[in-house]
Amino acid sequence: MTKKPNPSTDIQAASQLTIDGVEGIVDIVEAMYYTITRFGGLFGSSEKKRTTGITGFVFLVIRKVLGLVGGGLDVLLNKLSLVIQDKESTPAREAVLSALNGVLGDYLTKKKNPLAISMKLKKNGKAITFEDNIFSESIKKLNGKIVLLVHGSCMNDLQWNRQGHEHGIALANDFGYLPVYLHYNTGLHISENGREFANLLETFINKIPQPTELIIIAHSMGGLIARSACYYGKLLGYNWLNSLQKLIFLGTPHHGAPLEQGGNWIDNILEISPYSKPFSKLGKIRSTGITDLRYSNLLDEDWKGLNRFELSGDPRTPVPLPKNVQCYTIAATISKEPNKFSDGLVGDGLVPLKSALGQHNNPKMNLLFPEHHQWIGRNMKHLDLLNHPDVYEMIKKWVKN
Repeated sequence: MTKKPNPSTDIQAASQLTIDGVEGIVDIVEAMYYTITRFGGLFGSSEKKRTTGITGFVFLVIRKVLGLVGGGLDVLLNKLSLVIQDKESTPAREAVLSALNGVLGDYLTKKKNPLAISMKLKKNGKAITFEDNIFSESIKKLNGKIVLLVHGSCMNDLQWNRQGHEHGIALANDFGYLPVYLHYNTGLHISENGREFANLLETFINKIPQPTELIIIAHSMGGLIARSACYYGKLLGYNWLNSLQKLIFLGTPHHGAPLEQGGNWIDNILEISPYSKPFSKLGKIRSTGITDLRYSNLLDEDWKGLNRFELSGDPRTPVPLPKNVQCYTIAATISKEPNKFSDGLVGDGLVPLKSALGQHNNPKMNLLFPEHHQWIGRNMKHLDLLNHPDVYEMIKKWVKN
């Protein structure tokens, strides 16, 4: 007889994991504190170091106290909140917040912690206000042409700029699109973000005083958020879907990521930066957004009432690609030549080829991208999709068509 999932047991288990891992979490936050207060290079070296002086004494006391009582995570996050909020907004600070929200964003939101990221549309790193006349004039000058970029797990809008290249800026220069960026809490359920994204787009499009040509380019988890938004947008009868012309996916795990099925997604994705690397030690203390990546749940029904840490089959409701939208997908693989193992399991290091191409053995799940709407980049890793010249050439070709 199969035992039914028990949400209260799940919560107790997560709480126990938190208490059991308190000392390790103190180490993580202390390492974060050390890195934040010194702000080294965003992609530079990050050797774990102990804080000294008064700060070192404080962390020593915290370790002693938390050995006796629970609730340690709140204490530490509140302390980290004070440290981060004292800093001006910089790419390094935003990287810290994005990584933290990717791993614990659902917890931060539930606790109303000021570190929780709220969803916004941004340009040049600043939130867009729909009453901004300068922004409205910019759209009018470009005949309503907008490219909206949606980042992936544990990342943010500024990280589209990689190694001197940025797809949005390049499309602005080549085709005259206005680049706009979604910034969201990647630790929340994909369906929660998808619904909020759909609502935000409806407000956005209704504020624009002219017809709009909208293209969405989405990397990794961002593609799942976009698909979920299309589903909820259609369900709610929203107008913005009439403006959406093209949807381009970059390394999106349409059918899940084996690394999350093995619980290792964090260890891999958070190795990107010294600011996020300490969080890779959190193991099972990981957000609903990350566990959604196991099978890439797009709808509330895919996760409600289920124990997200329990081994189970694929619970998803099939969600086809949106109608009347030209959809394209780019997959990457680390292998230079076709290789059954690398392509089938490893892919770009996080997402296998079949998942990124939307292929599935179940015909109801198969996304059926037209052959000329698919492209495979070889000898590439997951993040190379953000800046590889061959990737941009394909994006440019599809935008031009």
